[in-house]
Amino acid sequence: MMNRFGTGITSGFYASEAALDFGRMPRPDFFVVGAFKSGSTALYDQLRRHPQIYMPFHKEPLYFGDDLTRRYGRLTEADYLRLFKDAKPKQRIGEASTWYLYSISAAQEIKDFSPDSQILVVLRNPVDVMYAQHNQLIFNVIEDIPDFAEALAAEPERRQGKRIPPGPINIENLFYRHSVHFAEQLERYFDVFGRDKVHVMLHDDLRRDGAGTVRGVLEFLGVDPTLAAAPPKSNENRRVRSPVVQRLIFAPKLLLPLAPFLRRFKSVRALRTRMLEANSEAKPRAPMDPQLRRELIEEFTPEIERLAALIGRDLSAWLAQPSAPAREGERKAAPTPA
Repeated sequence: MMNRFGTGITSGFYASEAALDFGRMPRPDFFVVGAFKSGSTALYDQLRRHPQIYMPFHKEPLYFGDDLTRRYGRLTEADYLRLFKDAKPKQRIGEASTWYLYSISAAQEIKDFSPDSQILVVLRNPVDVMYAQHNQLIFNVIEDIPDFAEALAAEPERRQGKRIPPGPINIENLFYRHSVHFAEQLERYFDVFGRDKVHVMLHDDLRRDGAGTVRGVLEFLGVDPTLAAAPPKSNENRRVRSPVVQRLIFAPKLLLPLAPFLRRFKSVRALRTRMLEANSEAKPRAPMDPQLRRELIEEFTPEIERLAALIGRDLSAWLAQPSAPAREGERKAAPTPA
């Protein structure tokens, strides 16, 4: 049996799916589509607290995007809709999957699924996003190149299917440069939904005036803005205590076939979160090598200027260069892909 996106349904787990009335099940009417490592988790955590909004326990369900890979398999339509079954009448219903922004097909798929949806986008300096993403992928046992410059240099080969780490991964996560062309990605959502249905904010906004930024989101969604508060600190950089334990948490070989089924349950996700917290400690990310940062800012200046013009925001702060140059010979520059 196949669902609407052509993915198989395992009859043992989903025998009752045929009996479900998809048309009567609550479905999301707004989506936080990105960008990854830009503050979406903090925004999601805050929006979930609003009594007029329902967002499921499962952040990043990643249901849409035929062109995306999934580490643990794709949800069926039934399992996706089950995420919203506890929504109350008249609540706004949303979900947050930050790779929808990168996907070429997700915008139109969302539009087809929920035509009147509204879109929320949080953006950040692409240079900072790439560096934060590299750290996150190491923590998630996806990236096997610990040096950021070397990981950047490996991207052209990885896009050809070479130097791919073992185990289940989302391969596009490793395409650091390719994944942060935010102007092009945002234009897709403007084209599909119209600018009036897409609310864009910056990571800088959340840090500078979190409550005010959330208030703007609540007004955009048409819910009570007086309940706005600054988002809690979320998704802090963490250092792994035991790499062996971390791999068992993220890629347990015996449980991987059951992952699409187990991820249904809030208790399973809560247990996984507690295990990750026990096996790690909060630790500030080391600053990027100044010379590498200088090169990346220069490389991404046209992209940042294009984005600034598209959203009508002053992004000149993103172009600021580090003041102290790196000493000659401290590292090799990361080559720019052709």
